[in-house]
Amino acid sequence: MPVIDQAVETVDPRPPAVSLSGARLAFGERVLWDHLDLSVSPGEFIAVLGPNGTGKTSLLKVLLGQLTLSAGAVLVDGKRVTSGSGHIGYVPQHRPIDREVMLRGRDLVRLGVDGHNWGCAPLRSADRRRRRAAVEHALEQVNGEELADVRVGVMSGGELQRVRIAQAVASDPMLLLCDEPLLTLDPANAKLVAALINQRRRQADTTVIVVTHEINTILPYVDRVLYLVDGRFRIGTVEEVMTTETLSMLYRADIEVVKVRDRYVVVGEDSGRPL
Repeated sequence: MPVIDQAVETVDPRPPAVSLSGARLAFGERVLWDHLDLSVSPGEFIAVLGPNGTGKTSLLKVLLGQLTLSAGAVLVDGKRVTSGSGHIGYVPQHRPIDREVMLRGRDLVRLGVDGHNWGCAPLRSADRRRRRAAVEHALEQVNGEELADVRVGVMSGGELQRVRIAQAVASDPMLLLCDEPLLTLDPANAKLVAALINQRRRQADTTVIVVTHEINTILPYVDRVLYLVDGRFRIGTVEEVMTTETLSMLYRADIEVVKVRDRYVVVGEDSGRPL
């Protein structure tokens, strides 16, 4: 009898990289978001969008263990969140560093390898070699080998952000959290940094969650969007969320979304806040 090929659906045995169930975050009477259910698969790229003050950065702090949910549950890689986990890499908002700081690129990246360790115990030769190799590999991932011995205080914004990404991935995290990684960067460097974040995701199957206002630079790499507005939210693909109907519902205002080639233009009234 002829053999008939049957497609077999493969099921990823790994737990979700991030799981939020009935999540609520409130500060006194102010509720940032409530009843938030979000399951993020390993290797998925999520963009968190919305105006200022709606809890985007606070969501990252919950995942980092720096904030506690008011209600609900959060798991990272199937485990309870703990502060200082080496399984999570974090790229903070871009801020310049004083020119007098003597820290070199490799020194900043090294903090991502063992910055969570306290004390001054001497390292064995094997540990020193492992740490040096991790730093070099992290710089390679952001095309930053030439920045290893450059002082961070004299780096350009794009160079410094590349080194910060190298620091975040130096411990080989399964989850990479980025808070406005493209802020203040010129268009060319913003495009480069976005591509490097996605490259890390592709090469290491790293889950990526990015908070950003620079939507057009990051959206080509995004699998799904979480859009937060005044306690309301919508989760879906870019095509599902970035629509006139969806954003008008979230903002409770007349918002128009126009796609011009591969760019989204959002126009509307929002009390002066950026969309």
